[in-house]
Amino acid sequence: MTPITTFAERDVALFGLGGSGLATAKALKAGGARVLAWDDNPESVARAGEAGIETADLHGIDWAEMAALVLAPGVPLTHPAPHWSVGLAEGAGVEIIGDIELFCRERARIAPEAPFVAITGTNGKSTTTALVAHILAQAGRDVQMGGNIGTAILSLEPPSVDRIHVIELSSFQIDLTPSLAPSVGVLLNITPDHLDRHGTLEQYAAIKERLIRGADLAIVGIDDRPSREIAERRGDRLVRIHVPVHSPRDATLAGDALIARDAAIFDADDTRLADVSGIGSLRGAHNWQNAAVAVAVARALGISSEAIQAGLASFPGLPHRMEEVGRRGRVLFVNDSKATNADSTEKALTAFRDIHWILGGKAKDGGIFPLVPYFERIAHAYLIGAASDAFAATLEGAVPYTRCETLDVAVRAASEGAEASGAPEPVVLLSPACASYDQFRSFEHRGDRFRELVREVL
Repeated sequence: MTPITTFAERDVALFGLGGSGLATAKALKAGGARVLAWDDNPESVARAGEAGIETADLHGIDWAEMAALVLAPGVPLTHPAPHWSVGLAEGAGVEIIGDIELFCRERARIAPEAPFVAITGTNGKSTTTALVAHILAQAGRDVQMGGNIGTAILSLEPPSVDRIHVIELSSFQIDLTPSLAPSVGVLLNITPDHLDRHGTLEQYAAIKERLIRGADLAIVGIDDRPSREIAERRGDRLVRIHVPVHSPRDATLAGDALIARDAAIFDADDTRLADVSGIGSLRGAHNWQNAAVAVAVARALGISSEAIQAGLASFPGLPHRMEEVGRRGRVLFVNDSKATNADSTEKALTAFRDIHWILGGKAKDGGIFPLVPYFERIAHAYLIGAASDAFAATLEGAVPYTRCETLDVAVRAASEGAEASGAPEPVVLLSPACASYDQFRSFEHRGDRFRELVREVL
């Protein structure tokens, strides 16, 4: 735990008592603050009371006595409308912050030189965060990993000069962190997301840019327009990451830049820095970007080239993200259950050929029509769930398909189809391009079930 001493002997209101909210309340209390916590869910309030946190309906407190409102990142700050607790705090002139801001203030107070790597982006931030932490840990560094990736930041050990915090940040968390100033700030990419919470793409990008603006060193992927413009505004102390799609070189890159191409990572002078070819957990151009960012972060923190390469090679990957779950002869089984829309599935389809594709569930807007350019990579499709009719219509005449309805039927059929294939390495790929809620509790539940079914056929 990181006790928060910056609010010692002061009254703090807290709204949102999920996992990070409880951790925040405990950290504030451990640092000497007087916390009044609340949630719209009575079960969460009861759970906090059982944990020794004082609870009170924030409608009835004296806001003039509050030093701050600490808001959980899942609670609307601005869009589609501010939460009622936000209105009460703003009406009383009380600042509104989040748990990342509390960490930043504590770091500034007790260990301002403590290494702090903050990573954001629309896609890939969890994999990149885990990869950076893995490389650093394998190199013998004391690493604390958390934030949006799972462990609440205030549940981690406190900042110190010999401990590196590697933290994934969502746009919601950045929006509640006015003093964000990491040692290394990473922006992977920006595509439209969470616009219901931020209003416009421009506002969403502006929030992401705050992380870069305050960083000592900024590392920015420049393969989308909003991120490229942010890099141009940043100026110095910047490493640009580029993954060419159409050409092997980009003449606009020079100086502090890393280029990921052909499963290798080069600097702007074409010196090979790392090689990710043959690393199953880092397949695909999107993972080349993740790896290039990790190389840049590790180099900035003084990790040797040999240790970086060893860390890349031993990276196990994250569950449900192009996770290799087994082999049966020539057949590779891959769990990409996290791919809940076409954009995510596209990354898997570009990483493999001879694909026996299991897809379907609760469809998102646009279905799988954006994936038509990759249909030539698919040997056969196996349809499950509510989207079967719509997806069959898109596949008709382009990709042979089988209606399987359920995942167990699809895994058996795909396994048999892949085994009968003459391809050198056929792939049974679960990359549903759909939400899971028609048949499963979550994408994790779906991916776990896929693993179980694969074990049955191995």
